Amino acid sequence: MKDRAVTSISLEFDSNELLPVLFGESNEHLAVLEKKLGIEIFGRGNRIHIEGPGEGVQVAEAVLGALWAKIQNHEDVGMAEVDAALRFARDAEATGRSPGTLPGFGDDRVLIKTKKKTVSPRSPMQANYVKAIGSHEMVFGLGPAGTGKTYLAVAMAVQAYMQGEVARMVFCRPALEAGERIGFLPGDMKEKIDPYLRPIYDALHDMMPFDVVQKKMDHGDIEIAPLAFMRGRTLSNSFVILDEAQNATPSQMKMFLTRMGEGSRMVVTGDPSQSDLPKDVPSGLSEAARILRSLHEVKFIEFSGEDVVRHALVHKIVDAYANNSKSA
Repeated sequence: MKDRAVTSISLEFDSNELLPVLFGESNEHLAVLEKKLGIEIFGRGNRIHIEGPGEGVQVAEAVLGALWAKIQNHEDVGMAEVDAALRFARDAEATGRSPGTLPGFGDDRVLIKTKKKTVSPRSPMQANYVKAIGSHEMVFGLGPAGTGKTYLAVAMAVQAYMQGEVARMVFCRPALEAGERIGFLPGDMKEKIDPYLRPIYDALHDMMPFDVVQKKMDHGDIEIAPLAFMRGRTLSNSFVILDEAQNATPSQMKMFLTRMGEGSRMVVTGDPSQSDLPKDVPSGLSEAARILRSLHEVKFIEFSGEDVVRHALVHKIVDAYANNSKSA
């Protein structure tokens, strides 16, 4: 049984100048902790006093300590980091561990270093995903929008390329539902397909300077193309990502997976519940998950609404749709 007894602790920090970063603008970080943990936090000088249910106080202490360590390490701390720290603390509680120093939060082993930024997982499942990509040649990231499936995969691809582990990065998506019917769209081929690949471009530009991305694309070190363009190829020494894979047909999925060559790694991302395929066409992602799950070389990471790291409202929308599907 969880400890509901009221308890209190005091924490002292060694730098008044950095405390505003920890507290957030207008103390918004502290306000979020108070609301989500059912506690009260009082600050005076370089000391804060936390009071409330024992479990909430313990989590608040762990979260503030982890955030303070990040600040002292000259890392940015905002609402995203506060939310991430809470996720790791709750996971520790749910698995019967003491939050302590938030095992997994800010762990160097799951930090992804790219040219423009260091990317860190914001939930325990994201941390598992990063570890899986680092240790398996083929990984499936399944789950709803906003869980970081594509973003983290692109970050891992950039890191692998920068470290010389692969010679190129290949990113693809089904350009349109089922047959990728793009002929009716105006413009040349690049203009036709670019809108469907924009999320990949956005993630890349977040991690590499624009001119570097363009240069690498011109040299062929970065390739962004619709899934249909993968047919007949063997992709060696490459980090290959198939995004929005729920919109691939079974034959397209088999074609893609069998493109893997020596020295390559593949990540397949998608939400099996959001296929845009016609109702009479099965999703290749769902079929692959069923057929390949028994292969120990292939790792499946399944995200849920709890892992949504976008705006808080997105989390609620995902949950609302999930509950509607259960009651339908």
